[in-house]
Amino acid sequence: ILKFIQPVLSTKNFRIYTNEDIVGVEIGGAIKNIIAIASGISDGLGYGANTKASLITRGLYELSKFGIKLGANPLTFSGAAVMGDLIATCISGHSRNRSVGERLAGEEKINQIMDSMYMVAEGVRTTKAVYEIALKNDLDVPITECVYEIIYKDLSPEESVGKLMSRKFKPEIEDFV
Repeated sequence: ILKFIQPVLSTKNFRIYTNEDIVGVEIGGAIKNIIAIASGISDGLGYGANTKASLITRGLYELSKFGIKLGANPLTFSGAAVMGDLIATCISGHSRNRSVGERLAGEEKINQIMDSMYMVAEGVRTTKAVYEIALKNDLDVPITECVYEIIYKDLSPEESVGKLMSRKFKPEIEDFV
């Protein structure tokens, strides 16, 4: 069915790629919203493009580790369905989840933000679910943990950044495949 749909939906300005890794695509599509909240926090605190690029890169690594642990194909995370969606969601001025993060950095509380939104920011609930799954599976998800603590434990964004930046030093890439 994918080979039938691909040419039907593709246009001269919009190209469709297929991916049969349902687990990886779904995990990427969910966790990218958490990383987008973190990206919005970074924007709201006034950090620049290099910080955002590092955050997106580490977010991709974090969601890849999580997805692989749950059975996803590692290659899925470098494709348009995950990496492309992650980047777009983290940098778009129209991203609901990035907007939530920006507002959290402005010291609004999550209840105020959610009550004032007309659309759903999926990353808020996803943060709790991913955090709990990570705890049960002994997975290190530092960005998710920081977003969780800001949303559910009332940690300030500044304290969260400090916590994230004071983590133990380690190699950029650890073997997780």
